[in-house]
Amino acid sequence: MNVLGISGSPRRDGNTELLLAELLRGAQSKGAEVQTIRLNTMKITPCQHCDACTEKGICRIQDDMQKIYPLLEQADVIVVASPVQFAGPTAPLKAMIDRTQSLWAKKYILKIPPLDPGKKRRGYFISTAATRIKGMFEPSLAIIKTWFRVIDVAYAGELTYAGVDEKGAILKRPEAMQQAFNAGQALATPEM
Repeated sequence: MNVLGISGSPRRDGNTELLLAELLRGAQSKGAEVQTIRLNTMKITPCQHCDACTEKGICRIQDDMQKIYPLLEQADVIVVASPVQFAGPTAPLKAMIDRTQSLWAKKYILKIPPLDPGKKRRGYFISTAATRIKGMFEPSLAIIKTWFRVIDVAYAGELTYAGVDEKGAILKRPEAMQQAFNAGQALATPEM
């Protein structure tokens, strides 16, 4: 079982990263191999909508995104973590998602599975927001669920926490950390 954690947080060891680390710790406790990528440390050029990927399903831009494509391919579980910024995911995460336009082109134009169809992948979302506005997580959830659907990853759920702002504030909510750990354990358990 290979669990890939994708941190879209620009803040190292911020609330979403702490939750992600705890989820991955839970997965690891069940024997899963885990890996985290921190998008804010990577060079990912925004999609240029050049349509080069419509020819072979491969993005022509050579940057750190070329390291991410194989990790998506290898993963059994993909866990995306991003705080809410202006009602949506962070810019690094959105740039990564947009650069999977090549996987969209494989699936919908070239009629090729976007990732190895031999795996039944599951996806999970973790998010925090400073404010408690009703529906705060809905725009991010719509983007994440759409992305998972495009790359043929079954949506397995989410953990979202409002009213969490300052760095480390999530640690004052031990139930949140426990929920993350438990989610990791559940995700590392193969579906029957």
